[in-house]
Amino acid sequence: MTHHHRTHPLHFSASPYDNVKRFPSSEHSTRASHGRCILQLTINPSSDQPLLRLPSELLRKNFRAAHFTIEKDTSALKTLLKDSATAAVSGRASQQDVLRNLDAMISRMRGVKRKLAANAAEESRLHNQAAARIAHLDELYSMDSVEDVKYESWSRKRLDRLLADYLLRHGYNETASELAQQRGITQLVDVDTFVAASRIRDALLKGSVAEALAWCTDNKKELRKMESKLEFMLRFQQYIELVRSQSSTKLAEAIAHAKKHLIPYRSSFPRQVQQACGLLAFPPDLPASAAYGDLYKPARWADLADLFTTTHNQLLALPAVPLLHVALSSGLSALKTPACHAHSSESSSHTSSVTHTPGPSEAAAAAASTLGHGVCPICSTELNELARNVPYAHHTQSHVEHDLRLLPNGSVYGRDRLETQARKNGLPSDQVKDLRTGEIFSAETLKKVYIT
Repeated sequence: MTHHHRTHPLHFSASPYDNVKRFPSSEHSTRASHGRCILQLTINPSSDQPLLRLPSELLRKNFRAAHFTIEKDTSALKTLLKDSATAAVSGRASQQDVLRNLDAMISRMRGVKRKLAANAAEESRLHNQAAARIAHLDELYSMDSVEDVKYESWSRKRLDRLLADYLLRHGYNETASELAQQRGITQLVDVDTFVAASRIRDALLKGSVAEALAWCTDNKKELRKMESKLEFMLRFQQYIELVRSQSSTKLAEAIAHAKKHLIPYRSSFPRQVQQACGLLAFPPDLPASAAYGDLYKPARWADLADLFTTTHNQLLALPAVPLLHVALSSGLSALKTPACHAHSSESSSHTSSVTHTPGPSEAAAAAASTLGHGVCPICSTELNELARNVPYAHHTQSHVEHDLRLLPNGSVYGRDRLETQARKNGLPSDQVKDLRTGEIFSAETLKKVYIT
């Protein structure tokens, strides 16, 4: 008897590793160890690594901000204290002058205290966030297998996290925040980070570069290490807007702006600097070549917004695409086999053939070839077309359930799996239950499946 690889049903909510070989009960410890290894494989570095990496990046940024505050204000205070002491000793400063200098130093120290208190509060928040995320991932290591009831709850929480990330990346900040609060995953979702980035992106789309330039100033050292062109392109856009007005005052400002912010980068961006110089001779209302006419197009603001988003994600080590896309593409690929799209090509080839009534053997063959399509996620109407261009799963080793049994309705399961589910459902020892349809059959009606 030929066993088709799609005769046992798959469940979309389950892990692709559910259909691994079931070991006898005498090897429970080995099976538990194998199950834990499979659970650890469910952690996707592309989607789960940012969960821990982003708080680390934000902690590093917060520490640098505190260090800069201490270095800058300490140096200023030392200079002011030295000048005040020298003036007081030499008699060049009166008692009132010395008191004013002391008040200024006290006021500055209070400002430093406020800044450091804010840094300390942010550090505490990030530490709590990182601890919550480590605990979330550590829950996976307390489970024995994907069949553990706690795994479904853990997977649901991860799915909610991916959905919130998707919403935040597409600007649905309030919806994402509400979802995180309702599901109790506020510590697992970076709402504040994406809201701040969304605010800057929206400002760029509205024609304002002030917010983005302030962000560049805060991250100047990191952007320089990345060799990012974001700040230059923002300054270039400022120059374009000054030239666009065509007033003599604005044109003078544009020339001064170019000398200060554009000309120093002529070795790094020679083409853009050359365009900036030539733009003065091409007003926006004058027919110009494409090289200059494109600079006045409103679409440049959308390009700047996209450039900011890309730079922001690179700086914080965030994936370029939503985490949901990463998980979905890897999940589709893990479940996809050549049979998933074979039936669609077969049906299209049969449409041009002569219609005839299939015989019993043909009907049985057709039923066998399509068995499992109704429960395979990739064969479903919703995902079949979406998975068409996804690569097939790369299986170097096949995993088949031990001691397969054929049910009267055509479904095939491992005997151990059927008996385990029957005990959980309180069925008599001579009855089994179809795990998909819920139908109950007598154990005597089961047939052993031989793989050939």
